[in-house]
Amino acid sequence: MAVIVVGGHSRSVGKTSVVAGLIARLPEFHWTALKITQYGHGFCTADGTPCDCQTDDHTIAISAERDPNTGTDSARFLAAGAARSLWVRTRQGMLAEAMSRIRKEIAAAENAIIESNSVMQFLRPDLYLMVLDQGTADFKDSARLYLDRADAILLRESGIKLEPHWTGVSARLIEGKPRFVIAPPDYISDELVEFVRARLVLAKQFSWVAASV
Repeated sequence: MAVIVVGGHSRSVGKTSVVAGLIARLPEFHWTALKITQYGHGFCTADGTPCDCQTDDHTIAISAERDPNTGTDSARFLAAGAARSLWVRTRQGMLAEAMSRIRKEIAAAENAIIESNSVMQFLRPDLYLMVLDQGTADFKDSARLYLDRADAILLRESGIKLEPHWTGVSARLIEGKPRFVIAPPDYISDELVEFVRARLVLAKQFSWVAASV
């Protein structure tokens, strides 16, 4: 079993499209997909709507997607061919409270792919892909914190000719890492697919050797 984490430095840079694209292009891995969303105060984790409650039962919510046609990100994963798709919602700073359930879902999966940066605090995946758009100035703290752990950088074609203007982000953090240019509609390239497939095969071989020692 292998685990992939796909993160990004900001919203709307293509993370969900990358996850859906990998699921569609690598169907033989029978993915369990997880979308992790952390809300600030004032939003209900149950459905992401404005909420004033601060009760414990509204701090974490995990739901399995059943309908691939709802238009949600987790539905996109199901539509792409995921065997199972989960949407995990927590309040900011409370992801640790959901990790027990997340680990159980990963353990039960044939292979897992997760859209998140913050989960890197708790997991050491077989592959961590970071989506960057040099045309988007915002850079999440969670992305900055784990940028050096990225195994490959996915650069949006729309921003590739621009100079990044990211405050407090050193170019040294991504020097020497494999880079793949991604573009709409699927934000996936043949080269990226083969890179991911090779890493998953390697992870499977390593797991088999470790289990037999």
